[in-house]
Amino acid sequence: MECSIDSKPRWERRKDARPQELLAAAIDLFVERGFAATRLEDVARRAGVSKGTLYLYYTNKEELFKAVVRESIVPFIGEAEMSVAEFEGHSADLLRHVMLSWWSRIGQSKASGISKLILAEAGNFPELAKFYQEEVTRRGTRMISSMLERGVSRGEFRNVDIPQLTQVLIAPMMMLNTWKHCAVAPCDAHELQPLAFIDAFLDMALHGLLPRTAP
Repeated sequence: MECSIDSKPRWERRKDARPQELLAAAIDLFVERGFAATRLEDVARRAGVSKGTLYLYYTNKEELFKAVVRESIVPFIGEAEMSVAEFEGHSADLLRHVMLSWWSRIGQSKASGISKLILAEAGNFPELAKFYQEEVTRRGTRMISSMLERGVSRGEFRNVDIPQLTQVLIAPMMMLNTWKHCAVAPCDAHELQPLAFIDAFLDMALHGLLPRTAP
């Protein structure tokens, strides 16, 4: 007696979807539970595949985590780097574009919880922290610094301490991520409006960056 298509296990019917489904399940669980508490069998179960099938794609949990980061965060950094290289307008508009694109692509997605995971578990998993530092933190920092360098060289921003101001620009965005994924935020959840927060932050930052006009 032949089996109908519907009677086959899900992982036999969706071969092309396996990697994406595994990554989607993994990021959900990593953000919900943290790295240490996430088990590969739970990722496989949520993705609708067997644990053996998961091992066909990822040899261990560390490799799965790296794949999640490379799929969900690293491509945005590449796009932002391209924007910096190709943008023709004012550097203030470029900064606004990159910040709002970050929120649209990363801040509103599950990927926004990865940075909090790294902060919380870096001490127990130094190799993962090193990986994230190399592929995300350092590259993202260089990208933001390049926007400031662009603005200064074009006379659109005043001469500032670029390494320090880069960190000043990063910190509020990191805090916004942390607030979003904290059970108890430092402010009323109804008062935290991410787009309004970013707009207020950019207004403050840009008024500090733009050249001072003569009295």
